[in-house]
Amino acid sequence: MKTFYKGNIHTHTTKSDGDEDPIKVTEWYKAHGYDFLVLTDHNHRTILDYGNQTETPETPLMIPGEEVTISIQNNDVAIPIHINGIGIQRLIEPIEGDDVVSTIQANIDSIKAAGGIASINHPNYKWAYTIGELIQVNGATAIEVFNGIHDTNVYGSKTRPSSEQIWDGILSSGKLIYGVAADDSHHYHDFTPKMANPGRGWICVQAESFSQSSIMESIRNGDFYASTGVYLDELNRSDTSFNITIGTGEDDPLKSTEYVTTITGNGGRILTETDALNINYELPANESYIRATITSSGGFKVVIEPDLIALIAVLLISLSEYPNTQVPTPIMLKS
Repeated sequence: MKTFYKGNIHTHTTKSDGDEDPIKVTEWYKAHGYDFLVLTDHNHRTILDYGNQTETPETPLMIPGEEVTISIQNNDVAIPIHINGIGIQRLIEPIEGDDVVSTIQANIDSIKAAGGIASINHPNYKWAYTIGELIQVNGATAIEVFNGIHDTNVYGSKTRPSSEQIWDGILSSGKLIYGVAADDSHHYHDFTPKMANPGRGWICVQAESFSQSSIMESIRNGDFYASTGVYLDELNRSDTSFNITIGTGEDDPLKSTEYVTTITGNGGRILTETDALNINYELPANESYIRATITSSGGFKVVIEPDLIALIAVLLISLSEYPNTQVPTPIMLKS
């Protein structure tokens, strides 16, 4: 039977532009209930020395990673290209292509050649990418639909699509890509809305065993959901339907929190909504994909990943945070 394991896949330390030592960072995540962690310093593969172990009683299961980072010029404007390499077996040197598409593609190819999973980070950071560019890219497993930093423009603007709308655009083109949430943590001491603090977004991976290989396999297969605060007790999928049970848990002893699940289809059209805690949904044959967004009355969301249906339809459950929600402030471990 598969078990859910909680982890963050976009994390920075003093090995790049974070403000805390890697060991202290891993201890923070362990103390706050994370099962696994990927350190993704910019152009640096941060490996901690635990001998033959990948975890200790004070740290989560560690999966090697890197945020492959490069900036290219487009009409005298610097375009940031940030691609996460998850589970890479060696350091990836960033590659500059002729344009945005070729640069993203070259670095995805390098990540995959190093045994890693490629995830496109914060697509709206400095309004770096368009939907038209991203649908030309192949081989990425995931894209961030939620990033915990305030200036990554997750929710878009009047004239620009949100990260979820970008996701819809890629899915509507016929490409399968999973949506992930991450805190993109940099700051572990000063907790304010404008700081890049830990604990704002994560994924829960449904894996056969608690090991790097099993978690990596489940991420590749989309056996996970992404969240900013909602948890699932159950997730079952088949070729024709899916079943979800939303977890109310100990955080809501009065059972006063309410939830809305929105099922979205091709082109971002809303197909149906429900406030049930147990959702059974028959997959329609006339949609190229579907995804679901579960939002709590407390302002949090959760995402369940795509399943191919009749080779083209996709189940995606997207969970991300309301823009005005304040994240509870964790306490940093003392040095």
